[in-house]
Amino acid sequence: MRPEYVTAVEAWQLRRNWKVNLFAAVTLVVLLLAVVALVAAISVLSRISDNGTPYHADIGEHFKYGSIGAEPNSGIPYAIWKTLPALFPAEFGGRNDYSTFGFLYEKDPDGIPRDLPIGVSRRKVRGVDVVWLNCATCHTGTWRETAQGPAHIVPAMPSNNLDFGRFVRVVFSLAVDPRLAPDRLFPEMEKQGIELGLVDRLIWRIAVLPMFREGLLQTRAALLPLLDKQPPWGPGRVDTFNPYKLIQFGAKESALAAQERIGVADLPAVFDQRPREGMNLHWDGNNANLAERNLSAAIGAGVTPETVDHEAIERVADWLGGLKPPQSPHQPDREAVARGKITYRAACASCHGHQEGQDYVFEGAKIGQVEPIAALGTDRSRLDSYTDWFRARQLTELFAGTPYQFKHFKKTDGYANLPLDGLWLRGPYLHNGSVPTLAALLQPPERRPKAFIRGSDVIDPSGGFVSPACDPGHPPEDQYCFDTTLPGNSSGGHAYGVDLTEAEKDDLLAYLLTF
Repeated sequence: MRPEYVTAVEAWQLRRNWKVNLFAAVTLVVLLLAVVALVAAISVLSRISDNGTPYHADIGEHFKYGSIGAEPNSGIPYAIWKTLPALFPAEFGGRNDYSTFGFLYEKDPDGIPRDLPIGVSRRKVRGVDVVWLNCATCHTGTWRETAQGPAHIVPAMPSNNLDFGRFVRVVFSLAVDPRLAPDRLFPEMEKQGIELGLVDRLIWRIAVLPMFREGLLQTRAALLPLLDKQPPWGPGRVDTFNPYKLIQFGAKESALAAQERIGVADLPAVFDQRPREGMNLHWDGNNANLAERNLSAAIGAGVTPETVDHEAIERVADWLGGLKPPQSPHQPDREAVARGKITYRAACASCHGHQEGQDYVFEGAKIGQVEPIAALGTDRSRLDSYTDWFRARQLTELFAGTPYQFKHFKKTDGYANLPLDGLWLRGPYLHNGSVPTLAALLQPPERRPKAFIRGSDVIDPSGGFVSPACDPGHPPEDQYCFDTTLPGNSSGGHAYGVDLTEAEKDDLLAYLLTF
């Protein structure tokens, strides 16, 4: 019932104003929601379009922590990387870092361990901080004079600590673990000091986590069938080309020939690379071009033709071109060294070059050439893992149509005669790391150790690192027992110097310890 003083026209006007006001209010709410949605969309877009790579002015820092382009396709979000040790304490040995797998951590000047280990780089990819591997992962190790002594970190030596195969298996196992779900992950991320706002949580739920787990599951499906059929790699070793076949080229493990499935070899030293230009590189000498070798190694670390950072890789290569190994700490008898040098120059220098005081001489009639496997007699698994079909795809598909397209890979019939600079840091010996010390290498193959512990960084007076004997059936807890009877692990062949007298071997060893 309307008031008596309100006319019919006034009542109509009141009803009209009410409808107009309602429409205006609804319109305002819609506009406000649109503005909020637009702001949210801009916020999301700004996050996912944000890309950046930290620059390290110091070349040593760049080598150890700089990106080479592996993160976009192969990396782990930094927040997940930081959280995994707390989410999976048993798998990480109860530590809050990755040292249980042999990753190396440096300390800041104030004595606090650095955030990331050597060989792990960080960059922003589509708004998310992502970490993954660089050159130093496989080419930085440590040595110490005694078990209680300080560890000396040496860039460019083989990564004698890193058990990368075990690390990969653990990461694969996490891909299907419910603890990696958002409701478990987010609270742990906050404990690690990683704060996620509302928009960030949304992005992580609908994009970051699903993409990470999907990529991890795809890699797991490709590699795990191969890993399950190989002996464990152990510290300081990696299968060089088989993962390459399965990931980059999409080959199936079941399609690989039996003789090519085990290509595990020792991680090599990369000192003083410039004198090696033109020599046959890789263990089997399948490429004599340093730039192609470097780029191929980067692909093995997770780089793709689309994500590769050529400038970063070339910067590292230039530095490694003249980087000398540290002087040997061994102090053998000088007279023995002089006698051993005569023996070495007569029997070994033509294949490997020689040490002259503190300098290495990269000269020899056969240095850098491929020695046929029929003459060497060493384990041929690594040689056979590099196949003609794989080489053909390398040459035709990788970096095709660019200045970086591979042109120099070749299939060989043996292993390369490599220079021996920094020999004291390269144990265990032979391409597959099957002989623990230089003294053992001078013994006939049947007298070399059948099983020994790998992973120590304590130098051995016999050359290499302390490698006590072990029983593969009952290996010591938390140590890797290398079994030379397993496929790909044979310690046979390279029977050079085995016929010397024991006195001559002692003298030769004294000289080798100066390398």
